[in-house]
Amino acid sequence: MFDNRNFGASDGEPRQEIDPWAQVRDHRHAITYARTREEVDGDRIGIWGSSYSGGHVLAVGAIDRRVKCVVSQVPLISGHENARRLVRSDFIAGTLEAFDADREARFRGEPPAMIPVVDADPMAASALPTPDSWEWFSQTGETRAPTWRNEVTLRSVEMFFEYEPGAWIQWMSPTPLLLVVAQNDHLTVSDLAIAALERAREPKRLALLPGGHFDAYVAGFDAASRVARDWFAAHLRASV
Repeated sequence: MFDNRNFGASDGEPRQEIDPWAQVRDHRHAITYARTREEVDGDRIGIWGSSYSGGHVLAVGAIDRRVKCVVSQVPLISGHENARRLVRSDFIAGTLEAFDADREARFRGEPPAMIPVVDADPMAASALPTPDSWEWFSQTGETRAPTWRNEVTLRSVEMFFEYEPGAWIQWMSPTPLLLVVAQNDHLTVSDLAIAALERAREPKRLALLPGGHFDAYVAGFDAASRVARDWFAAHLRASV
């Protein structure tokens, strides 16, 4: 386990910034380190990612052939298209103007602008403007991650708009890919994930879960973890 750069116990500046391609590279660094460990079979490396990291593992699995099996759960497929689903069309222009203003302020040496991850008001500016996101992160901050801070840099949202991990899915093969999709996911929307899997080549599998995005971590955890475990066991089990 590791904290992503700019968060928690990891170093990196600016704090609270999510750079998706930096995180993809760090996944690859983690694989490199794992392969140095005596207890690790470097020829049987599998990766699992959920939500934003569900997109990361699509890119890593397609790029890094040391990976032998991939599970992508409730994944981000297209940052731009997903953002257009989350942000009302009449808010898009103002959002892009805020990105530009922040870029010019940083050029002047000012600190990066910050934005809440979630807000109780879905109409307020936040990185994840859905009611279920507010409910999940509010509960997580209180019970699961007491050091969590409800803020990220505005540039994190700009990089989300630019990130297209689903573009790599057609290059995943021959690495086995399992896509775990929540049927009623309106955060990383389910139809984009299902459509993306059609572009992937074999071996691949789709597992559909009932419920929404965050149910994969709670009500649907047993089902989601079981299908992932079975996929890894099928494709990473040592030959006898």
